[in-house]
Amino acid sequence: MTKILFICLGNICRSPMAETIFKHIAEQHGADDDYFVDSAGLIGFHAGEPADERMQRHARRHGYHITHRSRPMREYDFADFDIVVAMDEDNVSRLNRMAPTLEAQGKIVRMTDYLTHHTADHVPDPYYGGDSGFEHVIELLEDACAELFRQTNH
Repeated sequence: MTKILFICLGNICRSPMAETIFKHIAEQHGADDDYFVDSAGLIGFHAGEPADERMQRHARRHGYHITHRSRPMREYDFADFDIVVAMDEDNVSRLNRMAPTLEAQGKIVRMTDYLTHHTADHVPDPYYGGDSGFEHVIELLEDACAELFRQTNH
C-alpha cells in the first residue's frame, strides 16, 4: 500500500482538495485499496474544521465531495507516509525544517512536479481570492494528481 499525505498551510483548501481528487482517481481505476491518502496543514489554526465552504462549492461543481476535517502535520507523519506532497515552496521549507531525518526529507515532493498539462511553480492558495482561484487550483490538482497516480500505481 502506498501512503500519500498532501500538505498546505491550513488544510482547508488545497490539500483536502488534492486528497479528494487523488482518492477519486484511485477509485475510478479500482485501486483505492492500494492507497492510504490523507492531508494535513502546517498550522493547526483550523484543526477539526471542514474544508473552506468556497472550496467545497467548487469541488461539488466538479463532482467531488470533500469529507476531510483539518488536522495539523505531525512529525511522526513522516514515518507513517511514503510521500509527503507540498503545495508551494513555503510548505517545502517548513516540512524540511520539521523532518526528523534526511530520509524523511527525501519523502517531500512538490505537487507541481507532477503537472503534465499545466505550467506552474506552485499551487496558489485561493483563500484570499475569488472563484477563478479555486477553479485554477482544481485544474492544477486534477492534472498533478493524475500523474502522481500514474507514477505510483504498480
